[in-house]
Amino acid sequence: MARATTRRSVLGAAIAAAAGAGALSASTAVPALAAPDTPDVPDAPVRTTRTVDNRFWTSYTDWRCGTADGTRAAPGQRPGVVIDRAVGVVDHTDPHTGRTERYEYATWTSPSHRSAVPATEVVASWNAHTPAGTWIQVELGGTYSDGTATPWFVMGRWAAGDGDIRRTSVDDQTDGRSSIWTDTFSVNDPASGLRLAAYRLRLTLYRRPGTRPTPTVWRLGAMASDVPDRFTVPASEPGPARELAVPRYSQNIHAGRYPEYDNGGEAWCSPTSSQMIVEYWGRKPTADDLAWVNPTFDDPQVCHAARQTYDYQYKGCGNWSFNAAYAATYPGMNAVVTRLASVTDLERLIRVGIPAITSQSFRAEELTGAGYGTAGHLMTVIGFTPDGDVIANDPASDDNEAVRRVYLRREWENIWLRTKRYNASGRVVSGTGGICYLFWPERPTPAQRKALAAFGIH
Repeated sequence: MARATTRRSVLGAAIAAAAGAGALSASTAVPALAAPDTPDVPDAPVRTTRTVDNRFWTSYTDWRCGTADGTRAAPGQRPGVVIDRAVGVVDHTDPHTGRTERYEYATWTSPSHRSAVPATEVVASWNAHTPAGTWIQVELGGTYSDGTATPWFVMGRWAAGDGDIRRTSVDDQTDGRSSIWTDTFSVNDPASGLRLAAYRLRLTLYRRPGTRPTPTVWRLGAMASDVPDRFTVPASEPGPARELAVPRYSQNIHAGRYPEYDNGGEAWCSPTSSQMIVEYWGRKPTADDLAWVNPTFDDPQVCHAARQTYDYQYKGCGNWSFNAAYAATYPGMNAVVTRLASVTDLERLIRVGIPAITSQSFRAEELTGAGYGTAGHLMTVIGFTPDGDVIANDPASDDNEAVRRVYLRREWENIWLRTKRYNASGRVVSGTGGICYLFWPERPTPAQRKALAAFGIH
């Protein structure tokens, strides 16, 4: 059973092609600002045993430590950054509607973060509220290991709904050394030794001129990583068994629904997985949220998740950052994109009640019991058997009852953690290297808080 080719399956080839590409090309709706600061960095990447570094700005102190231009830190139970005063006005033409609207804006820029892992890839995450008439842009700029600076790269233009702008990534961004692939900053030629040593994130908050509503951003950060190229990974030892009671939803029952959101079915693995975990934490869309869905469709909340994660540039629902941002639109929810180093890390999360959404690609014969091959697919890990095998809610199933699967630990950990693989044609293509989404409530248990902190997630 073939699965749709995604940008993940062509990333390696695209990076190689981009190495000879031209300068950065990205239309932004905010005037160009200064290049990112260039802190002192080593001339060559510093090798460490770590492969992942997480840094997220979430506290009132965090927001006060950034550079504000028209924004202010908002205190409260969930501190954030908001517009205090507009510093400029722009006419933004939405490339997906052709409509030009005027917006005023303000910015917040994080301090420079020197990653503990000089990185070949960076994925940003944000958790925000965007009332009608508002939206946000997230950018990344940094310093390479040779001391030179990147330009500002757009990591996403985002709103919770689609009534103002169309939620979008930005294509064709490269400085000839690194490129943006939908939601991922990627060094074009990791074998050269070039790494991203430090970075800053810049938020631009937009609203209609003269209005009072403001976007509020509660979490902003990124996962930086340098996962070594590998076709196989070491086997891990099984830990304690546990299974979490996560709702089961099939993506396949939605095949052919809503072509404007990539036609359901195999294209909806990411939002279907996201919806399962959102509901595990006791959140659901309201009846008003679902009023647009055809009432004859089963599980309308999956249709809703697809619409709310759809990336109009990528033309799909698989944007990692947008799925995390969607989960965080529910009251009291946090969400990030990160990488884990092992199945043992997953077991630690499952033990404290936190399921994970994982991304993997494989040929049909590489995962016993799947019954399909895929160039890129999301599923949820909900537990482990006494033998250490992986219990997954796999949305690539014919109905909801069939969603729960048990996959052999050794097979599953390899297809999830590797960075290189052979596809059905025998070509070497990329793997996802342990990517996952983590969603959790604003008030986690002490054990959950400790488990997340072990991965640098606060």
